[in-house]
Amino acid sequence: MEEENKNLPTNRQILDSQKNYSEEGLWDKVKHVAKSAGIKVIYLALLLYYTASSDTTPLKHKAIIYGALGYFILPLDLIPDALPLGYSDDLAAFIACVKAVSANITPEIKDQAKLKLHDWFGEYNEKEIDHLV
Repeated sequence: MEEENKNLPTNRQILDSQKNYSEEGLWDKVKHVAKSAGIKVIYLALLLYYTASSDTTPLKHKAIIYGALGYFILPLDLIPDALPLGYSDDLAAFIACVKAVSANITPEIKDQAKLKLHDWFGEYNEKEIDHLV
């Protein structure tokens, strides 16, 4: 287990990444990497984006989300995105973030993210993503 965790971003790295978050930067990154990052990473990015956009999400949770999304936007992170496992650290950061803010992720937000996934990926197997939240 310790071996697996050595490649995960720390909470400090994620929170330091808040300054890298912008809505424009997020959509630019998603547009360029959607297929290579995979449906799980993109679903969690959408889920977090819509959660942060909600008026009911507390500011402290929005800050955590912006940190995770900012980390995703960074071109150079713990595991460079160009490598075969390049999005595994982003996925880990998103999963940790989703756990931290899960109380704010409503069924409506999940539906919104799934609808956008359908727009971008077409038909997909929901079993690939349902276990993530």
